[in-house]
Amino acid sequence: MAVLDVARNSVRAHASRIDLEVTASVPTDRLSIEIRDDGDGMSEEFVRRATDPFATTRTTRSVGLGLPFLKMDAELSDGTFSIESSPGKGTTVRTEYRLSHVDRPPLGDLASSVTALVQGAPNIRITFRYEVDGRAFAFDTDELNRILDGVPLDEPEVILAIGETVATNIEEINGGLIL
Repeated sequence: MAVLDVARNSVRAHASRIDLEVTASVPTDRLSIEIRDDGDGMSEEFVRRATDPFATTRTTRSVGLGLPFLKMDAELSDGTFSIESSPGKGTTVRTEYRLSHVDRPPLGDLASSVTALVQGAPNIRITFRYEVDGRAFAFDTDELNRILDGVPLDEPEVILAIGETVATNIEEINGGLIL
């Protein structure tokens, strides 16, 4: 859920593109997640405060938990967390975890997260890349829009197909590994 929350920040930041990349390596015992956007970006001062739960640009609530939870989970799992952002140029959030660490939270249902992101932002280009030990799957809404030739991405049948395709590919890539 924290990954989806951070990606939704990109939507609120007027991004025209959001890239989500998940990479796991069993031999190096690492899992990394990177979320990049070309949205409004953040000032250097706000980046320094971004992992404070009470630092938020939202007006509907006074707390923001996506970034603080990602940072906490990464650090509790022998990992790292970083944010790079520039006003008008976008933001990149990176987390890395020790894959086998007992405190590393499971990835959860990434297919549903990707599907929810596409459904909630059908006019934003969303790319998703998932890789485990060199086996990879990539998804790009621009490519899908070309194939669908005018059928909206948020049509119920399209959303179901996206979810099934992403879930099936993740399962194949994992090869029985539970991340």
